[in-house]
Amino acid sequence: MPRVRYGHFLRMVKSLDEQKPMPRKFKPSVDIVIPVYNEAGVVEQTFAGLRAVADSLSYEFTFYYVNDGSQDGTSDSLAALAKTDHRVRAIELSRNFGHQAALTAGLDASSGDIVITMDADGQHPPEMIPQLLDLVRQGYDIVQTQRLDDAQPTSFKKWTSGLFYRLINLISGTHMIPGAADFRALTRQAVDALKAMPEYHRFLRGMISWIGFRIVILPYQPVERISGRSKYTLGKMTRLALDAIFSFSLAPLYIGLSMGAVLLFLALLEMIYVLSFWVTGRTSNLAPGWSSLMFVILIVGGMLMVLLGFIGVYVGYIFQEVKRRPVYVIKNGGKNG
Repeated sequence: MPRVRYGHFLRMVKSLDEQKPMPRKFKPSVDIVIPVYNEAGVVEQTFAGLRAVADSLSYEFTFYYVNDGSQDGTSDSLAALAKTDHRVRAIELSRNFGHQAALTAGLDASSGDIVITMDADGQHPPEMIPQLLDLVRQGYDIVQTQRLDDAQPTSFKKWTSGLFYRLINLISGTHMIPGAADFRALTRQAVDALKAMPEYHRFLRGMISWIGFRIVILPYQPVERISGRSKYTLGKMTRLALDAIFSFSLAPLYIGLSMGAVLLFLALLEMIYVLSFWVTGRTSNLAPGWSSLMFVILIVGGMLMVLLGFIGVYVGYIFQEVKRRPVYVIKNGGKNG
C-alpha cells in the first residue's frame, strides 16, 4: 500500500485549504406570520412599518400573510404587496377558519430559524421585533408579549379576559399568562413542537405554555388600531374560551361528579331522617309533601342534565378529532393542515 510522508501530507492539506472558498457570513432567517381577515387598505400601512424594521436588521426576513377567507379586497392588497416585495408570501384559505387556524397555517408554512406571529391591524408594534430577536439570541425559545392595559378604563372585554385567565389557571394544570397576546417569537424547535400537536380545537396560547420550553415575558403597551374594529366578537371569544377550557381541563366533569356526590350525601341524610321516625314509632308524623318531592326531583334532574351536557361536549370534541379533518384548507396551492 503506498504511503504518503507526513511533511508531504501537511503540504497537501494546506494547499487544499487555500483553494476552499471563504465561508459566507451566516444570516439567521426570520419568518413573520400575519393572519388577516378583511384588512384591505390596512395591510399596506402596517407592512410599511414592518419593512422598515426588517431592512434595518441583519436577518433574512420572509412575511407570510394568511388570508382567512376575507370578503373585501384583502386578496388584491396582498397580491400587490407580493409584487412589490419578493419576501411576501400570500396564503389564501378557502374560507374563514378562524384566527387560530390561520396562525396554524402560517406556522406550518414557515421554515425560518425564528418565527414571529403578529396581527395586521397595527396593535402589535413592529418596533418591538428587535427586542424579540435579542431575547431569542439570549437563549429563550419563546418570547411571549403581554398587554399592559391597566391604565385604560375598565371595559367588558378586559373584565371577562381577567376572569377567564383566573378560571383557566384554577382548573387547568397548565399555567397561562394573563394578558398574553398572539404577538410572540418562537424558535424552530418550539414551532416544530407545536406542529406535532394536531388537535382540531386549537388554543395556541395554552399550547405554547404546555410544551414547556424556556419562555420569557415581554410587556408592551397596545396602540390603537389603524382602522376598523376588532374581528373578535363576543361569540368568537366565547368559543375560544370554551376551546381552552375543554381542551386543557377535565374540571367540568369533576364538577358534575362533585354535584352528584353532594346529592347522594343529601339523600343519605334524608334516608336517616325518615328512618328515625320509624325507629321511634312516629310514623304518623310523616306527611307526604308534594313540594319537597318535586324540589328533590328538579334538583337531581338538573344536576344530571348538567353532567350529561359536560359529557356531551367532550364526546363532541372527540368526534371532531377522530374525523381527522384538516384545521384549514388552502385554496391557492400548498399543503392543507
